[in-house]
Amino acid sequence: RITMTESRSVLLASEAESFVEALMCFDVRDIGSPRWMTQHEHIEKLNMQAVVSASQNEDEFVKEFLISHRKVSVLVYELMAIELWKSHVFPRLLKTSADRQLDQTFPCYVVLYHEVALAGLLEMALYHQAACEVAGDAMLDLSDYCYRKVAFLISKQKKGASMYQDTEVSASGNAAVTGLQELKRQNKEIQFQVAVKAVSLLCYIIDHLSSLPLGITTRLLNTNDIICCVVELIENPPWTARTSDGHVMKFINAKWQQTQDSMKLSKLEGQVWLALFHLLLNSDCQRKYEFNAHRKASVLKVRGRLTEVVVDQLPCLVDLQRYLEHLAFMEPPAVKREVILEQVPEIREHLLAANKDKWKAIAELHVTTILSPAKEDVKRYAESLAETYSLDVLEKFVCDPPKCALCGCVASKRCSRCQNEWYCGRECQVKHWSKHKTACGMMAETK
Repeated sequence: RITMTESRSVLLASEAESFVEALMCFDVRDIGSPRWMTQHEHIEKLNMQAVVSASQNEDEFVKEFLISHRKVSVLVYELMAIELWKSHVFPRLLKTSADRQLDQTFPCYVVLYHEVALAGLLEMALYHQAACEVAGDAMLDLSDYCYRKVAFLISKQKKGASMYQDTEVSASGNAAVTGLQELKRQNKEIQFQVAVKAVSLLCYIIDHLSSLPLGITTRLLNTNDIICCVVELIENPPWTARTSDGHVMKFINAKWQQTQDSMKLSKLEGQVWLALFHLLLNSDCQRKYEFNAHRKASVLKVRGRLTEVVVDQLPCLVDLQRYLEHLAFMEPPAVKREVILEQVPEIREHLLAANKDKWKAIAELHVTTILSPAKEDVKRYAESLAETYSLDVLEKFVCDPPKCALCGCVASKRCSRCQNEWYCGRECQVKHWSKHKTACGMMAETK
């Protein structure tokens, strides 16, 4: 989370424009290369500047440049590429790393985190209708991507897997974890962060359906049955958890936070309710959604969640409440069948076809470039990222107190050598030294 007390910026408008102009599509094979790493740093800086501009209610020039230079579709392409890398290449890297000692996981973490950076920048841009319009047919790929992430969240909930336990509790405590275990934990954490951002992206897509290609509405409603998916998110919200001592935790601003008022809707919960409102009350959606007994029963389940407390916070939901009461006693009108040619996502299919039977070879290449890069490469990455995440800049923006790198408690002491890692006390610093030593040395050398 970033808050501002005075006008500051990460990038000048001219710098941001040059970064946006330089955005390009990389093949899966090129992920982790020096040029790809440079683009990752640019995307991170653009993302940070977009957050700063929005929080300050200032000129959102990053969004404007993405629209004017028509680069939103490039971000979608990159998102599809990194998703396929994580599903086809990363598992092979994990299998390979089981037989070796991983001394440095940070280059691989950077690649994993790239999906968060892309989703975050798209989230800032697609809030605006013009960004959705300029993306064109790439929005079909993005809508399917969001559906896959929502399906991931729903499947986890149905299996009884706690996202809070997976991502937060497992992050604290064990100093003796191996590099492989740490990489798996980081991947779980990133998977959840990305999926939550995808829900927000989906809500923006639904909000701007009228300005998007016609095939997106039909695909969302009937191919992916997104209405039932949204209902499931309301019924079993994956971003809410209860601790062993009874406290309610909510995933807000990319972290789990204890909430005193569990009935107060978070921004994301409000977005999900509004998405359902638009899907059910939009006349175009009503004409195209094919209701059957199962879908009707699923939608009506949400009446129990539509309490007075929820309606007080989102008064427009009174109309949704009225619609659901009518739906309970009436059969929805028959869908008017139309002869249409269904659009299919092209970017993902193109990447799958281009890399067919190449995944093993790509994984073998990335063992040396990402999993176990040369020390010189790691040092170069560290220097570049140290500049991207300049503490002198970021500490002015971050309002939350620093957390201990080992146990996650509020920290008051910082590593005197690199000035980057924080600890709650000497004991945690000593326990964490074996993991921090290599990165500490590289960061100290860059200062």
